Amino acid sequence: MNNYETKFNESIKNTLFYKLPQNEQEFIKEKSHQLKFSFQEIKQLIEFSRDLGMWDEGSLTQIFKDYELQNYESKKVVFTKIKKIYDAIKSKPNSYKDFRLKNIPSEQKFNFKTEAKDGFGLGLCPVASEKTRCCNLLTLDAIESCGFDCSYCSIQSFYNQNTITFDSNFADKLNNLNLDKDKTYHIGTGQSSDSLMFGNREGVLDALFEFARKNPNVILEFKTKSDNIKYFLENDVPKNILPTWSLNTPTIIKNEEHLTASLEKRVNAARKLADKGIKVGFHFHPIVEYENYLDEYGEVYKMLTDKFNQDEVVLVSFGTLTFIKPVIKQLRGRDFRSKITQMPFVDASGKSSYPLDTKIEMFKHAYDSFSPWRDDAKDKVFFYLCMEDHTIWKPTFGYEYFTNNDFERDMLSSYCKKIGLEYKL
Repeated sequence: MNNYETKFNESIKNTLFYKLPQNEQEFIKEKSHQLKFSFQEIKQLIEFSRDLGMWDEGSLTQIFKDYELQNYESKKVVFTKIKKIYDAIKSKPNSYKDFRLKNIPSEQKFNFKTEAKDGFGLGLCPVASEKTRCCNLLTLDAIESCGFDCSYCSIQSFYNQNTITFDSNFADKLNNLNLDKDKTYHIGTGQSSDSLMFGNREGVLDALFEFARKNPNVILEFKTKSDNIKYFLENDVPKNILPTWSLNTPTIIKNEEHLTASLEKRVNAARKLADKGIKVGFHFHPIVEYENYLDEYGEVYKMLTDKFNQDEVVLVSFGTLTFIKPVIKQLRGRDFRSKITQMPFVDASGKSSYPLDTKIEMFKHAYDSFSPWRDDAKDKVFFYLCMEDHTIWKPTFGYEYFTNNDFERDMLSSYCKKIGLEYKL
């Protein structure tokens, strides 16, 4: 084995080289030997190949053929050309027109596990940061892991996606939780799993509803992409319980939010609860840029303003794709297709996201589309950006918050007024 062969074998360790198609493996190995690519260049070529396959955007082999790259060119020239082509593909507006799904499950398959767990799981939102504007949401890990299969979800990097875990002592821990009765709390249950897809399995909803009744100073939010509202329809719902739906366009739901309820089913579920007198909310997170995305999102926004009165809706939030490195690595490791990482990454407080100009475009369009819900101060719907740079609030809404605490106070005051609770600082 020659020196470069040894170097190449060292370069592909701890990479996804052997997950590439056989012809791509052979091609990368051949070109690396011919052009003497460096350790880092080989690693990047493997990532380029993996991404192109995941995005359904061809292959490195095809790039060499289409762009007539030559072996006699220096490795620097060839690699620079490849990276430029890859970056152009990554940065162009996505199109789902001819996108072909691959290895997407047709049904939910997972194991259920119930066990005693250490600690309680009440804490700050896991992505809370002073670098972005945050509402200081508290979270309850009622269930760990999710049965849906959204391409972009960060839950998959923290939990075993095939095992849904329930805490056998959850009800007792919840009952013994000591909260300040003279303070208003906002607690969400949808950070480590979907809040409603498992219904009342293991008595989770029984425990949470009882907790809400005993603690009227807690606004308890259930965030979901399901239409499983059976428990809500069959039981009295305390007014401090707030069911909210994460919505997206049919294009994104079909191609990236696998196994979730359709847009129509989610909206109809919210409508049924509103008809029962339960206040609801909506999250558009992530808004995803692709061809004609503003028109398609505009249709969803109009659907809501047509089907709901603003007095029925507590909140609407906007956010977009933001990735940490472990999630990108997890996505590359899956043998499936997704366009969710086909975007021009820029730094976003140590994470990767869209450029600010793109965010302002998508968020301002969304906010302007909800103008029918912004006319009556008495029935004000609270709009906010979720975990976004504070500098884009003013271009989006015309105002901004100078601290996270200011944001939290305004949010809780608005929620309490809408729901009919006393706001306690």
